[in-house]
Amino acid sequence: MKIILIYAASWVGMVILAVVNGAIREKVYGQLMPELLAHQLSTFIALILLGAYIWCLTGVWRIDSSKQALVIGCMWLITTIVFELVFGHYVMGHSWGKLFHDYNLLKGRVWSLVLIWTAVAPYVFYRMRS
Repeated sequence: MKIILIYAASWVGMVILAVVNGAIREKVYGQLMPELLAHQLSTFIALILLGAYIWCLTGVWRIDSSKQALVIGCMWLITTIVFELVFGHYVMGHSWGKLFHDYNLLKGRVWSLVLIWTAVAPYVFYRMRS
């Protein structure tokens, strides 16, 4: 149970990485390229940053089983979606349509890849380290 609490707290680091990544997108390369391309590049960068972060976490705090890895991934996935929707709508004032827009893979919106990676990365790295 202790390891689950450690990984729950470590989710905050993922939020910090995402916020910094988004700020850099908005202030730097988002000014230099079309919005969709900036979104896609930012998503790719987020996948790398989150992968490195989760790799480090799994090296410091070893996950004990594949079940535990899946619980951590599901916890992070649910927390991320709830945070994004609640923060985005109630704090940032974005419409629900704008928030769900980034989930539309058919329009090149690849944010869902970050959610998938967030969910499966603990398991992937657990298996790699086992």
